[in-house]
Amino acid sequence: MPELTVGGQRWQVAPGSNLLDALNQAGVAVPYSCRAGSCHACLVHCVQGLPADSRPDALSNEQRQLGWRLACQCQVVENLQIETFDPLRDGLPATVIGIDWLSTTVLRLRLQPGRPLRYRAGQHLVLWTASRIARPYSLASLPEDDRFLEFHLDCRHPGQFSDAARQLQVGDPLRLGELRGGALHYDPDWQQRPLWLLGAGTGLAPLFGVLREALRQDHQGPIRVIHVAHDASEHYLAKPLAALAANRPELTVDLLEGAQLASFLAQLRLVSRQTQALLCGHPDSVEAFARRLYLAGLPRNQLLADVFLPRG
Repeated sequence: MPELTVGGQRWQVAPGSNLLDALNQAGVAVPYSCRAGSCHACLVHCVQGLPADSRPDALSNEQRQLGWRLACQCQVVENLQIETFDPLRDGLPATVIGIDWLSTTVLRLRLQPGRPLRYRAGQHLVLWTASRIARPYSLASLPEDDRFLEFHLDCRHPGQFSDAARQLQVGDPLRLGELRGGALHYDPDWQQRPLWLLGAGTGLAPLFGVLREALRQDHQGPIRVIHVAHDASEHYLAKPLAALAANRPELTVDLLEGAQLASFLAQLRLVSRQTQALLCGHPDSVEAFARRLYLAGLPRNQLLADVFLPRG
């Protein structure tokens, strides 16, 4: 059986084992979000040996030649020596400068990084606690506001990071992993096209950033924001969205409860086949949105999606 080596730890795994699972099951903390090769949170460095890679197109040729792989997309077929991200060695220090509840289950976390970060709306970072609990979160802030980085944490269900985040206080230290791309962004070439932003739960966070970036760039086409929440109390950005819509006639906002989603989607029609759609949230909601948009005639290359996988 092939062996995995990480630091001073060495163990055997079954041939064909998923690399991400093999690492995490052995207690080697490798964060992940999508398990689809999109979020890049599970990037690892292969020092010796190479795994079988089902998504070679997910990384650049330069990254691959240097031995970088996405653990979620790899199977162990030979002995491997792996280097994982060390938050103390490789991470950027950050300080909690704000923490408050946007709803009963959504925690807003604002961090001041040790140095300014250059990023795009829709990107995400891996956050590391002092006890080395890691989780990727999308940025809800914009690069133009360099006072803080903002994240919206879904705390509706127990989780290692969200449980730790509940205990954070202003002044506490965290570490930031590498900035990741993800699928969501705003392209100035879309300026004249209808733009639909469909989010479920805290999947709204990166879309809120993309929305404000589109408005900042004076998007000319109609913009539609659709947010699905567990219940009405969880439309945690309802007031900011309403304030934006009050001053932007091209912007409309639909707030749905989960029970309303099926009937809403059944009546959903495209205003134009030129529509650009960005989706984010739980896989079930993203799949429901995408299926309906495809049936309505949206070309597949005009839909970008990031999914958030629940994790204990």
